Amino acid sequence: MYVSIRRYEGVTNAKDAAQKVSDGFVPLISQHQGFIAYYVLDSGGGVMTSISLYENKTDAEESTRKAADWVRQTVASFFPNPPQITAGEVVSYKK
Repeated sequence: MYVSIRRYEGVTNAKDAAQKVSDGFVPLISQHQGFIAYYVLDSGGGVMTSISLYENKTDAEESTRKAADWVRQTVASFFPNPPQITAGEVVSYKK
């Protein structure tokens, strides 16, 4: 399993941004090969964080590309700064 965490700073309206993500981006990526789960957090202080879980690195990297394109084309006004991305193979977990 592979995880990609994106931290967006300077978010102008977290509530509206989250709604746009739920309505537009989640349906897009949830159909992508290898998709396991996606979470969005309002981290406070103009920060939003997304967590994407995929079966492998290739699928997670494709999700990162789709996210960048979608943000640029759809919600750039909410996310004025590029995200800080942390990604890696899951080495331990418990359900």
